[in-house]
Amino acid sequence: MRKLNISFSSICLIAVFATTILSCKQTSKEEVPVEILDNHTLDRKANATLNDSLTREVYVPIYSDIYNQTRDSRTLLTATLSIRNTSLKDSLFVSKIDYYNTEGDLVRSYIDSPIYLTPMESIDYVIEQQDTSGGSGANFLIDWYSKKQLKPLFQAVMVGGLGAQAFSFTTEGIEITEE
Repeated sequence: MRKLNISFSSICLIAVFATTILSCKQTSKEEVPVEILDNHTLDRKANATLNDSLTREVYVPIYSDIYNQTRDSRTLLTATLSIRNTSLKDSLFVSKIDYYNTEGDLVRSYIDSPIYLTPMESIDYVIEQQDTSGGSGANFLIDWYSKKQLKPLFQAVMVGGLGAQAFSFTTEGIEITEE
């Protein structure tokens, strides 16, 4: 009869290997597919009636291009508007998402009737790099409301590059009040 000579380190190595294999095994229930918003719109119209006294307006600056070295040289950017419902319990209603150019002219309206974002939901709108309709002083005006007090987040992220260098920066929306 042959005697096996197994060292303590060999046993530890086998135990680690077995634990790793077992932990990689999926024991979850059926996977739920993730819905991707390919066109960056929600097909979810709000049924709530709009109360003008609850509506708030937010201004979000967008830079679809920036000056580079001279006033005649511009770098085109990709800009993303992000609207985020920060509430864990309540929906955020959005009744207007309008994009304006540097001269203050309306370029496009993104929604034609109110939509809503469920708790913790976000939506984004992309101004592609080739879209020069906004210019360096472009902006979004967003009208929103809620049934309870919310503090949604309205941001823009701009991404671009100069040669081999890439950069990005953000802007924050500010609430506009009628005087």
